[in-house]
Amino acid sequence: MPRRHTVLALVVAVCWAVNFVVIDIGLESFPPLLFAALRFGLIAFPAVFFVPRPDVRWLAVVAVGLFICVGQFGLLFVAMSTGLPAGLASVIAPLQPVFTIPLAAVALGERPSFRQVAGVSLAVAGIAVIAAGRARGVPFQAVALGIASAASWGCGNVVTRAAGTKRPFSLLVWSSVVAPVPLLGLSLIFEGSARWQSAAASIDVSGIAALGYVVVVSTFFGYGVWYRLMSRHAASTVAPYTLLVPVVGIATAWLVRGEHPTWGELVGSLVVLVGLALALGLVDAFAVRRRAAARATAPISY
Repeated sequence: MPRRHTVLALVVAVCWAVNFVVIDIGLESFPPLLFAALRFGLIAFPAVFFVPRPDVRWLAVVAVGLFICVGQFGLLFVAMSTGLPAGLASVIAPLQPVFTIPLAAVALGERPSFRQVAGVSLAVAGIAVIAAGRARGVPFQAVALGIASAASWGCGNVVTRAAGTKRPFSLLVWSSVVAPVPLLGLSLIFEGSARWQSAAASIDVSGIAALGYVVVVSTFFGYGVWYRLMSRHAASTVAPYTLLVPVVGIATAWLVRGEHPTWGELVGSLVVLVGLALALGLVDAFAVRRRAAARATAPISY
């Protein structure tokens, strides 16, 4: 990639990593389901009036909205509000390939390679190491909800693949229209109007800034740039940058929120990163690049 695109990919990865700490801050002002509803309400309106409609069936738009907007982020916000630390959330969230690969095999008939199966298994082992290392400090329910969030993201990925959209950003914006009503309904049932009133009365600058960040920086800037890079470069070139999210996320949570990672969490995070790199083919891509570089610099014999 050109150096400018490399810098953009790095900036997006950092923005997404910091996003977990920002969510943690926002949850101090908003109940989780209401926070998620506000996020997608502000994404959908007024952007839906300026972004062209996606080139897929409406059923696919609704399914993506339910799996990704409601399921992924609704569960993630609830998980973090019930005790999932921001740093650990940044490790669990990228686990979506663990669910995307087997779901695609069942629903779309895609056959995973041995490398993918090995990588997924290694990533699952890493999560087990993290769970063992944080068993006394993090509620099991919070970890389970975080993993369920990644699973919902995997379902959304399979629906997106099946739909075959050529306008992923349009699908992101229009699927966001689906989310506010069910999220508000769930918030009213489980959180109650009293928490809405409390949030409205106690909202401060940090809460508004957190909401602005997840809408403008994380979504519009982050996904807008990411889809642009993915459309111009091979996925194997762009995808490796997402592996920076857990690393930067843990470091940011450590510096900003005082979350001191345990050795179990650090070792488990490393195992997850290696497993995801293997599943995504990044290890093979790196080996191919090294061989190509070695051939380019090898002396020419006559």
